[in-house]
Amino acid sequence: MKRISSRDNALYKELKALATSSQARRRAGRTLLDGVHLCEAYLDAVGLPAICVASDSAMVNPEVVAILERCAGTHSVVLPDALYGALSQVEHGVGLMFVIDTPQLDAPTELSGAAVLLDNLQDPGNLGSILRSAAAAGIREVHCSAGTVFAWSPKVLRAGMGAHFTLQIHEHADLASLLKTARLPVLATSSHASASIYDTDLSQPVAWLFGHEGQGVSAELLALAGRHVAIPHLGPIESLNVAASAAVCLFESVRQKLSRK
Repeated sequence: MKRISSRDNALYKELKALATSSQARRRAGRTLLDGVHLCEAYLDAVGLPAICVASDSAMVNPEVVAILERCAGTHSVVLPDALYGALSQVEHGVGLMFVIDTPQLDAPTELSGAAVLLDNLQDPGNLGSILRSAAAAGIREVHCSAGTVFAWSPKVLRAGMGAHFTLQIHEHADLASLLKTARLPVLATSSHASASIYDTDLSQPVAWLFGHEGQGVSAELLALAGRHVAIPHLGPIESLNVAASAAVCLFESVRQKLSRK
């Protein structure tokens, strides 16, 4: 492994930009995976990374050593702990990260199956949690509007826990066009809807539309959705967090599908 010991090293400067700037990640078409779990998930689902980065102290960690052995032949570098720490956003991490190329998918003209559509989500943790729930519920397609947080940011990746690598994530999606051409039911969550998800047939493929954390789904997209549904609740809380709402909806769909078998 090549050792980098200077902050002025050109590659280190590139790594620092990827770690700290969303614009740099978008420009480079690359992002960082931080930690053993994400790196293992990437190796298992996708393959070798563009660059493997480890800290000095990680070189004695058996899990890290095993991953580095799997990455034999890949461009790999080792950094002093202080330099590595300036890149990592994980407190008390193990000292391993991958640089990966972010998928560049063609913009679809229609939904090809069960999907999640996200309108202007702002919180990285919410987006990552929804991606994780979608993958666990058997969803393959996720379509993010232009106003939604970057799906491949390190914070979203950590919250997704490897879900990214099993999903087709389309960013800057034209949600209105997708809704207009949808051949399957589109369900939008709304706290003002009268229909309950528990009285809705979710045993067949559907597309779920979830909106901004505070404002919900935009009026334009609500008008295009086939059905508006609500999650009943008993307490004096007006609505659930969007990630919690998505999990409830997706797994009510899973429950209905399993009950039909």
